[in-house]
Order: sequence, then C-alpha cells, then structure tokens
Amino acid sequence: MEEAQLHSAPNARGKADDAGATLVLQAKGSWVHAGYHLTGATAGPALLSLPYAFAFIGWGPGVFALLLGAGISFYAYYVLIKVLEHLESQGKRFVRFSDLADHIMGKKWSFFLIGPLQFTICYITVIGAVLVGGVCMKEIYIIYNSNGPLKLYQFISLFGVITAILAQLPSFHSLRHVNFLSLLLCLGYSVCATCGSIIAGLSADAPAKVYTVKGNVIHKIFGVFGSLAIIATSFGNAIIAEIQATVSPPVAGKMVKGLLLCYSVVVSTFISVAVSGYWAFGNAAQSNIFDNMSPKNGVHLVPRTLLVTAYAFVFIQLIAISVVYLQPAFEVLEAQFADVNKGRFSIRNLAPRVFGRALFVGTASFFAAMLPFFGDINALMGALGYTPIVFVIPIIFAAIVYKPPKQSFLYWFHMGMVICFSILTILGSLAAIGQLSLDAKKFKLFANGVIY
Repeated sequence: MEEAQLHSAPNARGKADDAGATLVLQAKGSWVHAGYHLTGATAGPALLSLPYAFAFIGWGPGVFALLLGAGISFYAYYVLIKVLEHLESQGKRFVRFSDLADHIMGKKWSFFLIGPLQFTICYITVIGAVLVGGVCMKEIYIIYNSNGPLKLYQFISLFGVITAILAQLPSFHSLRHVNFLSLLLCLGYSVCATCGSIIAGLSADAPAKVYTVKGNVIHKIFGVFGSLAIIATSFGNAIIAEIQATVSPPVAGKMVKGLLLCYSVVVSTFISVAVSGYWAFGNAAQSNIFDNMSPKNGVHLVPRTLLVTAYAFVFIQLIAISVVYLQPAFEVLEAQFADVNKGRFSIRNLAPRVFGRALFVGTASFFAAMLPFFGDINALMGALGYTPIVFVIPIIFAAIVYKPPKQSFLYWFHMGMVICFSILTILGSLAAIGQLSLDAKKFKLFANGVIY
C-alpha cells in the first residue's frame, strides 16, 4: 500500500522530495492544455520538409507513407497513453518516460538506452530549433537587406538569448499559453506554405514541374530511406509521458482527447503542405519549401509579405518548441540542484535554475552555430532516435504490460510493427550515414549557410 501511494503521487520517482517533478511537472492541466502541449511538441517546422521527402519517392508512395505515418504514430501514442493510464489505475503514476521504462523493462534498459536516447533526441531537437530559428531571422534580414554584413552565427546567438529568457518559465504547465500560440503559428505558416505553393505553381515564372525521382541507384536508395526518416521525424514526439504528467488526476480519457486535438492540426497541415509543395515544385522541392519561393535572379514567385510573415511565424514557434523540448533536461536539473522544501522563486532555487537553464541553452546555441551540416545529422537522429522511440518502444511497453496471447491478432500486429520499424531504423540509419559521407566535402564549421 505504501509503495502504491508513493508511485501515485504526482511527483513520484520513488521519493517524496522529488524537486524535478514537483517544480517542473505540475499536474494542473486539462485535456485542452494537453492538446496544446502535444501539438507544440509534434507539429513543427519539420513539416516544411515533407515536399522534399516526396521528391525522393514520388506521388503515390509519398501520400501512402504520409498517411501511414499519421495512422501508426497516432496508434503508438494512443498505446503509450493507455499504458500510462493502466499503470495509474493500479496506483503507479509515472511522470517520466525513463521512469516508465525503468518500471517495465528494468533499470539497465532505462539507464543505458531509453533515458539517454530520449535526452539526446530532445537536445538535438533544441539545437535544430535554434539553428533554423537563426536561419529564419537571417532570411527576413536578407529580404530587406540582401547585402547586409550580419552573419548566420549572429542571428543564432540572438535566437539563443531570446530562448534562454523564455526558458526561465518555471514549469511545463506554465507553457500552456505558449503552446496554444505555437499551435496557431503552425496553422499560420502552413497556410502561408500552401497558398505560396499554389501561387508559385500558377505563376508565369513557375519552374517546370517534374515528378520523376532523380539520381542514380545509390542516391535513390539513400533518398527513399532518408525520406521515410524525414516523415517519421515529422510525427516525432519524445515527451508523451512528461506531457501526461502535467494533466490533473484523474488522467483517464484526457490525453486521448488532447491527442485527437493534436492530430486534427497535424493531419490538416502535413497533408496540405506536402501535396501543394510537391505539386508546385516537383522533384526540385527544397528541404524547406519556403526556399523554393525565395526571390532568385530578380524573379518573385510569391509576394514578399507572405515570405516575411511565414518566416516570422516559424521563428516564433521555434522558440516555443525549444523551450518545450528543454523541459526533460530542466526537470533533471531541478531534481539535482533544487530544494523542494523551498519556494519556487526562492534564491536557493532561482539561482541554479537561471544559471543552469541559461548554460544549457547557451551550449545548444554554440553547437547550432558550429554545425552547418545539421540536416544530415538530423536525418540520422530521425532514423536512429525518433523511429524507435515513436514506433517501437511504446509497442514493446504494451506487449510487456498487457501480455496479449500469442494466438491473438494484436500480438502479431504488434510484433510486425516492432520488426518492420526496427528494420527501418537500421536501414534509415545506414542511409543517413551514407548521405553524411556524400556531403562531407561540403562541410565547414561556423559557415554562413546551412547544408540541409
């Protein structure tokens, strides 16, 4: 009985004085707030790469892979949510993905694989957000001052400062309004991308629309698995358990409603951007569809105002995404250095929070400025990180917790998912490594441009 009470506490890690859970993962939210958090963590600027993913696999396979990714990722998140609810009904409330893995699979799996994997995914997501945020600021700058002296690393540094300030919001729950804004911004730049693609595609200066997959056999093979990794990354969300921890008890049913809200945004934006962008630019689609719309040789395919608005929306949302994916790291920092018996804004807790969070954002900004080849690393992390943590690990959790009979359809369906996506993880990782080797000669540290 004592153990059940310990686990059911919102701040449980096996200790009643868990400062990380108490101060960062407050269980105060509604299902609507959960929907905001889920959308903010899932629907991001990665969706602007979907036309680029289509360019490597074509219309039919592209649409099929996108719809399949939406369906399977929704199912995997649904399964994970139900596992968390099932354990809570037994008096075991888990507020961290690593704690859940510890309980289900054991300390070794949690400590050596799942915990580090989640942390790495979150950190690299932050690095990518800071990098792309700096790029968006630079693009707006170039539109108004094409020969300006400012460099990319300066915009990245400014973005990092802004993120470090917003990162001082004390708890995940306090980000609910930020994530609602993030949801609106995602809708905003998705509308800009869709309308811009249609305008560009109908323009008299529109490039020829070619839908054949280009490249030799090696490039096509790398491209297929790379595009699947891009699609998997687009649906990625590595902090489901931490988001569920922000929902006030009883949790049953609330996260599923939030997930439905999230996927109403995800499906509408992903499909509209992917289809319109690939229709307009074909196999010439860039990894950021707005790059196709940027003025070239004095030719403006879309109004300048549309591009500036879109880049501004992306830039602002990336600040919110950075802070959301910093929460697991901040929770660890609070657990190690905060005193749960002191006030959240006491000097004892405020000083290490400000310093630790600023240092964390600062290091992410440094790596963002240093690595101009982040796109290839991101593809590797999509295959090696997001694919297993989204499509494989939740299914393994469910198999261990529910133990479906081997004669059942559910058992073999789950087994098929684990096998297929494990193979995709391996092949996608090899393809990403191959693409890294092909792009290696283009790499230059602290460059003024980015290789996506």
